[in-house]
Amino acid sequence: MEITNSHPLALSVGVTLDRYIMHRQMAFPYASGDLSQLLRDIALAGKIIHREVNRAGLIDLTGEMGVENVQGESQQKLDMIADIRFYRALRNGGEACAIISEEEEEIIHTGNDNGKYVVAIDPLDGSSNIDVNVSIGTIFSIYRRTTPVGSKATLDDFMQGGRKQVAAGYILYGSSTIMVYTTGHSVNGFTYDASLGEFILSHPDMRSPADGQIYSYNDGYLPEFPDGVQHYLSECRKRRYSARYIGSLVADFHRNLIKGGIYLYPATKKNPEGKLRLLYEAYPLAFIAERAGCLAVSQEHSILDIDPVSLHQRTPLFIGSQTMVEELVSTNSRQPML
Repeated sequence: MEITNSHPLALSVGVTLDRYIMHRQMAFPYASGDLSQLLRDIALAGKIIHREVNRAGLIDLTGEMGVENVQGESQQKLDMIADIRFYRALRNGGEACAIISEEEEEIIHTGNDNGKYVVAIDPLDGSSNIDVNVSIGTIFSIYRRTTPVGSKATLDDFMQGGRKQVAAGYILYGSSTIMVYTTGHSVNGFTYDASLGEFILSHPDMRSPADGQIYSYNDGYLPEFPDGVQHYLSECRKRRYSARYIGSLVADFHRNLIKGGIYLYPATKKNPEGKLRLLYEAYPLAFIAERAGCLAVSQEHSILDIDPVSLHQRTPLFIGSQTMVEELVSTNSRQPML
């Protein structure tokens, strides 16, 4: 049998994450390669979590640890495993001098005081879905440190604000595992091929539709939402939009990014400051969203313009297709706040 260039067996494997990072680095003659290595370290940890998630039910990795994290949430076994895997990958990689994690109260120093970067991470977002085999994910944000290289990283290194991020991304563990990230230019997605052990470029230059017909929120909190948000959601139902809510921020955001839609977690009477964490959930997804043509706001103002004041600061979040977010903000601003 003759295999021509158009035959499926002759198709190339595609561009691997490592190759893509290398070519992007070559486009910037003053790049040192430290950030490139840091992204590879995160991808390596993602591969390990992919493996753990896929065999969790076989080796008793599902279920709760019986303790709560700093957020007051019950820690799952995979929460702790993911936290440890990312810490080890970033420590051994040598480029990150410090980390903040959803699972840890204080800054984690890696011992790499000569590292030029700090990382804010939610190691396993949506972990309540683990036991029922529903998509979960990792969210990360990278900053260039402001303290002198060679010294211990401090709180100031993480309090730079969302506009100072040099890279941000997420890894979604679902029907396939995909890593999406940006360094401030285009947003690109890489799907993991377990048979090759490589992330392959599958979603180049991701751009979200300007409008959509999907809305994602926790309906159980609807009575606590501001009147303007309730009115907007009522309009969505009247228009026969599709309600889709997974309960994993990464999964909900990823779907809406591709198909067009809005995710909202507003302030409530119980959580007037919002529930989602600013530094390692809202900031990185907002950084991606803006570069993919979306909007991300907290009530009225851009998420990336919020000044951080604490490691585990919370915020309301409206994020998704531009037209939908603008309409929600406009509707909400005409109604009294809580």
